[in-house]
Amino acid sequence: MKTLNLTSQRQAVYDIVRSSHDHPTAAEVMNRLVEQGHNLAYGTVYNSLRYLSDKQMIRELKLGEAASRYDARLDDHQHILCEVCGAVDEVMTQVPQEWTEQVSGETGYLITHAHVVFGGVCPNCRSKGAKQP
Repeated sequence: MKTLNLTSQRQAVYDIVRSSHDHPTAAEVMNRLVEQGHNLAYGTVYNSLRYLSDKQMIRELKLGEAASRYDARLDDHQHILCEVCGAVDEVMTQVPQEWTEQVSGETGYLITHAHVVFGGVCPNCRSKGAKQP
């Protein structure tokens, strides 16, 4: 069993990530904390995000952007990133077993998990006439 030390600051950060459906960056978590009346230092927010990630309460997503994003959904799912506006959405389609077998055969790795990030243009940007960059 995991031993957790959820300080009030860590709990506040966790609550923000858990209630967000847009996979916020650390800066966005900080802004939302301020909007709710919390007064936390940036270092506290970053350290809390790292702690929560290390304890597997949230997932840190590195989606090819400069800043990591955070997700409280820990079930097996993929992500899709809009290459125009940066929106991130969840994809519930599972990675095909054939893919993991091919990757394992090519690399010799024993595959324990897979996370696929799709890229494209979201419906909102497409409706505005945006083209893939």
